[in-house]
Amino acid sequence: MKLLTTTILLALALALWAAPVFSHCEIPCGIYGDKMRFEMIEEHITTIEKSMKMIVELGGEGAMNDNQMVRWVNNKETHATRIQHIVNQYFMTQRIKPVDESEAEDHAKYSAHLEMLHHMLVYAMKCKQTTDAANVTRLRDVTASFRASYLGPEEEAHSH
Repeated sequence: MKLLTTTILLALALALWAAPVFSHCEIPCGIYGDKMRFEMIEEHITTIEKSMKMIVELGGEGAMNDNQMVRWVNNKETHATRIQHIVNQYFMTQRIKPVDESEAEDHAKYSAHLEMLHHMLVYAMKCKQTTDAANVTRLRDVTASFRASYLGPEEEAHSH
């Protein structure tokens, strides 16, 4: 009886002192929302594009809108950072698995995915640095290419 009581108290103590975990997910839970991640990235890209347009528009109106401009710059950078986080934390850390070079076709696809993800990271960075809409276009294009390659034509056809 004493062992049971001690075990229960120890379990209760551990449960009370355990820190909550909110991230998804670096344990092999098998629950992934690949399509949702692409939709999130696309929404972030649209937000970055809108932010750039507002920064350019407010920049032409003089000092009266400096506070609004700062808010749009911060918004643009926040959404670019969120894209970088999804690419790094979700796709590169959890979803894209290394492939042995001896498996030529799979390794080529792996390498192509890494290259596209790297381009996404770079274009997100360039979106932070400028208001050049060409970077948004490039980011959107490489995201679409990665999505089509990653999901495959059959799954991609059912995602819209």
